[in-house]
Amino acid sequence: MNEEYDVIVLGTGLTECILSGIMAVKGKKVLHMDRNSYYGAESASITPLEDLYKRFNLPGKPPESLGKGREWNVDLIPKFLMANGQLVRMLLITEVTRYLDFKVIEGSYVYKGGKIYKVPSTETEALSSSLMGIFEKRRFRKFLMYISNFDENDPKTLEGVDPNKTTMRAIYQKFNLGPEVIDFTGHSLALYRTDKYLDEPCRDAVNRIKLYSESLARYGKSPYLYPLYGLGELPQGFARLSAIYGGTYMLNKPIEEIVMENGKVVGVKSEGEIARCKQLICDPSYMMSSCKKVGQVIRVICILSHPIANTCDVNSCQLIIPQSQVNRKHDIYVCMISFAHNVAAAGKYIAIISTTVETDNPEKEIKPALDLLDPIEQKFVCVSDQFAPNDAGTDSQIFISRTYDATTHFETTCDDIKDIYRRMTGSDFDFAEMERKKKDIFGDAE
Repeated sequence: MNEEYDVIVLGTGLTECILSGIMAVKGKKVLHMDRNSYYGAESASITPLEDLYKRFNLPGKPPESLGKGREWNVDLIPKFLMANGQLVRMLLITEVTRYLDFKVIEGSYVYKGGKIYKVPSTETEALSSSLMGIFEKRRFRKFLMYISNFDENDPKTLEGVDPNKTTMRAIYQKFNLGPEVIDFTGHSLALYRTDKYLDEPCRDAVNRIKLYSESLARYGKSPYLYPLYGLGELPQGFARLSAIYGGTYMLNKPIEEIVMENGKVVGVKSEGEIARCKQLICDPSYMMSSCKKVGQVIRVICILSHPIANTCDVNSCQLIIPQSQVNRKHDIYVCMISFAHNVAAAGKYIAIISTTVETDNPEKEIKPALDLLDPIEQKFVCVSDQFAPNDAGTDSQIFISRTYDATTHFETTCDDIKDIYRRMTGSDFDFAEMERKKKDIFGDAE
């Protein structure tokens, strides 16, 4: 191990594995280590079910009614992939898709007034949705058509709007949309967690709604994809990519010290040996002294013997409870997957609730979501601190990722990856530069 590397990566979370793969593809000499014996770190998929019981300190063994333990692959961090989003582009560019199979999530739903509604995201769905009255439907349809045609490089499509100055609130007013339509548009289509975006320039919100619509257009059921056998397959896929390009992997490797000289990283000490490096990537758990706490997330894994009520009995879906519906500052998310994705025993479903913690009683905060899932066979509750690096890492050359947030998609994770890449290399991650002409492997997704 007494070698010199361009980059050492600590932790096998998705962020670290993607950066490891990208750096290896760029020709860097990469060493990747993790104190754990499994891939995924905090974003792992736990199997068998007995290990999940141990992880959450539940007494006894899973009941026989839950099937064989090996039939379960339970994600600790629930997230879906936007079909037209950044992570799918990274998967295609790096050809990690060859190691993975995906299924389309069957529906996207929103909670309003105590009921569950399908999210309308096309002009046709908008006209048939029971979320809105007939006049509101027409206005929303015009709004969606405007967003679809919106092109920053074509002034005709902007209709006098300045993407860098006009607020999203002003765009909604332009189409005379009411507060409830604004609510589900901002939280279920643009996927904002709070309403801060309303008074910010509209460019980001418009692009988010376009991304949702374009992702939905690929398969029709929902804009989301999910890998068979769980999200733990994603970091493993990028780990294989790194190995193909010469990256070295060491699991179950205790990290004794991050070696510094003159305020700059020069290596990592493990089991008495030092591997030298020019740059270090790691998750917050390896450098807590260089991180700050930025909040908490509660996640509750629920095992069900039924799909979520009022979702047309789909085998998978996302359900968003907008913050305004339950007098909160942050949305509550529910991801549901099932035996159809090879993550649960036959006839079983996994629904995972997540939200940003606002009080000293996090479980009470997610009660509206728990009520929608009854009856629940077993639940596993976890409240996690969220961390972010104290600085950009350009002086120490230590680049620390952010803890996964409460959102149920990977767009914020990809933003973090691109940000770390920019700080490490001094240049933006360029999708076009790495793009390869190849068949879209998701074309056969069901």
